[in-house]
Order: sequence, then C-alpha cells, then structure tokens
Amino acid sequence: MQINDKSRATSYQASNHRYDTIPYKRSGKSGVLLPAISLGLWHNFGFVDNIQNGRDIIRCAFDLGITHLDLANNYGPPYGSAEENFGTIFKKDFKPYRDELFIATKAGYDMWPGPYGNLGSRKYLISSLDQSLKRMGLDYVDIFYHHRPDPDTPLEETMGALADIVRQGKALYVGISNYEPKDTQKAAVILKNLNVPFILHQARYSMFDRWVEDGLLNTLEQNGVGCIAFSPLAQGLLTEKYLKGIPEGSRAAKDLTYLNVDAVNSNIEKIQHLNVIAQERGQKLSQMAIAWILRQPQVASVLIGASSPKQLKENIKAVDNLSFSEDELKLIDKIVS
Repeated sequence: MQINDKSRATSYQASNHRYDTIPYKRSGKSGVLLPAISLGLWHNFGFVDNIQNGRDIIRCAFDLGITHLDLANNYGPPYGSAEENFGTIFKKDFKPYRDELFIATKAGYDMWPGPYGNLGSRKYLISSLDQSLKRMGLDYVDIFYHHRPDPDTPLEETMGALADIVRQGKALYVGISNYEPKDTQKAAVILKNLNVPFILHQARYSMFDRWVEDGLLNTLEQNGVGCIAFSPLAQGLLTEKYLKGIPEGSRAAKDLTYLNVDAVNSNIEKIQHLNVIAQERGQKLSQMAIAWILRQPQVASVLIGASSPKQLKENIKAVDNLSFSEDELKLIDKIVS
C-alpha cells in the first residue's frame, strides 16, 4: 500500500509500506482492529534506559505496522518515566501520525504514597490518567485500563470512573487487566449498562501459563470483548536463550521474582522439546510461542517487549506462520502439561 507522507513535517518519515507487513485482528465486537503483535513499553523505556534505543524501537515498530503501543503509569523505572520518555519520542517523531496510533495506559498498581495512589478508587484512576496525559503530551489515550482488581473498592465505583473518563474525552475505550472471569463478567455488565465501550482484557498468557483458557476467553467472547496477551514468552523461557542452561547476565541469572533459576531448570526439557517443533515449522521458539497464542480467535493481539529493533523484527516473523496442525497442537499440549 503506497502512502503519501510528503506533507508531514518531522525528522522521521514513516515507511510508505507500513501496512504491508502485519495482519490486523478485530478486538471483540468493536470497530477496533489491532496489529496481531503490539509493542509494550514495560521494559527498556525508563530513565535508566537509553532513550535513543527506545526511539529506534518505536520507529521500527511503526514502520512494520505496529500501531498499538502499551504503557502504564508505573512503567520505568522510576515510575512514570516510560510515559515521559514516550512523550518525548512522540513529540519528536509521531505527532503527525497520532491518528494512526492506538495508545494505551493503565492505573492500578502502586504509583505515589498515601491511600490515593494505588488500586481502584475513582480518586486514583482519574488523577493517575491526568498525570499520564501530561507526561505523554497527549489530549487523550485510545484505551485506558484498570490494571488489576481492587478487592475493597466497589466495582461500581471503579467502572463508573472508567465511564466518566470516556465521557470526559480522556479515553476513547476502556479495558481491564488481570481480572478473573467472574469479576470480568460483572465489569462487562456494569460497563454495558453505562454504555461505555469496553473492548479489551489484558491477560498473562503463554504456553506455560494458560489460566485464561479456564473460563476467561469464553467470558470475553460472550461479552464481545477482545483479549490482548502479555508475557507470551513466559519472561524469556520460551526463547532460545535458555535451551542450554542459564546464560550469565540473563533475567534468570539475576534471580528476579518473575523468572528465576528454579523456573528455568524445571522447564528446560519442555523448552527443548518445544524448540524441536518450532524448528520443524521453520520458526524460532519465540516465534512459535507468539503464533500459538494468536491461533485463539478471542485474542486480538499479543503484547511483546523489545530490547532492540533486531529483536522486534525477529519476533514479528511469528506472523509468517500462524497455522497449526492438530498433531502439532496435541504434541504441544502433551509437552507443557
């Protein structure tokens, strides 16, 4: 598809072929089409990181058709710095392309001291989004999520705040993240009664973490809501990195809470067997892991991080082979069970 961008005044000129690479999937029953792969700014975009590298990654993503960028108020470190760095990059490169971008942010985790900087109160959600918009230099986000359930705040208050955020023009759509099926259903009913476009549930999903298959995907389908999957590579387990053990300097070697030595050692044989299937499919293990999630009709997009444009390009190749035979699926189930 040829696109005429000669009139855009920016040092960055997006590729004229940016919509030729990646397929788009509908989010539930909404009018929104998302790229099959979206870019998350959880890691590599904080003040501790090289902003030029982050700029190169986002440019590369957009040139390949990744229009959906996912942030949250506390991404960094420090908190807020990923949004601020994104705002700097947006101002320099992407202002002319604002209407082609689908930008997300969230609130729900710890952000500032005191009782109003966490969880799901109306006070916290509206204040947090106001801060996020200032950091990013935006008038609105395309979707705003409640990042996690709040067991103590009435769901009506949390969903009511999301509804008012849409009515105030600060977000076009709303979503939730990390909700169990029962509370997802309750939230869907409340938002439907408030006539608010609830279009996405962001959930952890990978070959090694399949909790969404136990009711959540069906709940989303029944309510016309799409799923966007994060941690598709199980924090790096489903890559070639750990096929022969634990490399020095890797996440597992640092013994982080979300990936440690025990997790790798207990899964090495599974990873090796899965890698054989990936090779037979002509894919890297990471590419097969992403494609495996995208086979689900309820999944609108898979959210990936990237430490470099090269890594991003490698993972996007997952869309080159999205089909699985019944034998492949049965074998994968056998390996990971």
